[in-house]
Amino acid sequence: MSEKMMKLNLKVWRQKNAQTAGTMKDYQVENVSCDMSFLEMLDTLNEQLIAKGEEPVAFDHDCREGICGMCSLVINGQAHGPESKTTTCQLHMRKFQDGDTIVIEPFRAKAFPVQKDLMVDRSAFDHIISSGGFISANVGSAPDGNAISVPKTNADLAMDAAQCIGCGACVAACNNASAMLFVSAKISQLALLPQGQAEAKSRAKDMVKTMDEMGFGNCTNERECELACPKGIKIENIARMNREFIKSLG
Repeated sequence: MSEKMMKLNLKVWRQKNAQTAGTMKDYQVENVSCDMSFLEMLDTLNEQLIAKGEEPVAFDHDCREGICGMCSLVINGQAHGPESKTTTCQLHMRKFQDGDTIVIEPFRAKAFPVQKDLMVDRSAFDHIISSGGFISANVGSAPDGNAISVPKTNADLAMDAAQCIGCGACVAACNNASAMLFVSAKISQLALLPQGQAEAKSRAKDMVKTMDEMGFGNCTNERECELACPKGIKIENIARMNREFIKSLG
């Protein structure tokens, strides 16, 4: 059986740099296999552009295994595209039809300025982590796995929160460009474990303060962040973050 090939109409955001206004550009890309990933389709587009002597489209990518969160694109208005709990690099072209028009944009947020085309600067997340998303204990060599007793419920919840890959889809999906799902996941994974208690009194306060300073908006409980998250991080973490924040003020 012959491989199904598609021809697609793309509307891609092009922007030379952070100081230049951007615009949508129309492209046609041919010979797209339904088995390609979305990023492989963009690779095909860039090969065609380079063959014509045109500037390729800049976009973020790294592991292409759904682990690093670099592949941050808004596809037809949805962060990471139409597939639930899937990063852009894990999205396959079989989700689209021959002749489809696909609109591709960068993540939109004041705190995520566009660097070029589809690439954005997400270093605001790094500033939030450096303000409190860590433990300062000198742990030395790896301890025995059973040396510190942790309730299974807490361990499971901490592991669920630790799945956050910091991609920023929650911010891109939120009408307020809120980073609360990301921040709450990073707070939760430490607040639920004994190792995170040393900085517990300052962590939430410091991270929330930095989040506000970076220009992120507030949460209004629309749950778009939870829907867009490729790792299924739950908004119950935001409630835990709020409790930790209130305790840190005492």
